[in-house]
Amino acid sequence: MKLARGALAGAVAGLAGAYAMERFQTWWSEAEKRLEPKEGARAHQDEPTTVKAAERIAEDVLETELSEEAKPTAGRAVHFAMGALSGAIYGGIAELVPFVRSGNGLVFGAVLWWVADNEIVPAIGLAEDPESYPPSTHAYALASHLVYGFVTETIRTALRLVL
Repeated sequence: MKLARGALAGAVAGLAGAYAMERFQTWWSEAEKRLEPKEGARAHQDEPTTVKAAERIAEDVLETELSEEAKPTAGRAVHFAMGALSGAIYGGIAELVPFVRSGNGLVFGAVLWWVADNEIVPAIGLAEDPESYPPSTHAYALASHLVYGFVTETIRTALRLVL
């Protein structure tokens, strides 16, 4: 029962963490655009990994193609599903191994960044190897996951007081 409550609290907290991460990424991207020289054209950006994952799910599972209009919504759905799933796993583990809550979720965020962004996502072909990206991309991704981990743990802790 304790494990299930922890997983439920983690899933809900993971949704909140995913939202906070999304807001942080929007803020970062807007700040980056303001700081970018006007005459310098930005290199073509690949589609976000979440959109690539949504496309793969649509093709492999649903046997259909995502329309261009559906891609942003599908990408957000993948982002929030991943946030909830990661939060649920974290919430369950946090019940059994309190050490994982170290740094109020910052350790969780850093580990999730490393495992997901640098190991799993490239291994399944949704991104290039980590060495292919500049340090600024890694800083952005790590900072985003630290926000996610911190918010997830903060909300998870509050929810465990009532669950």
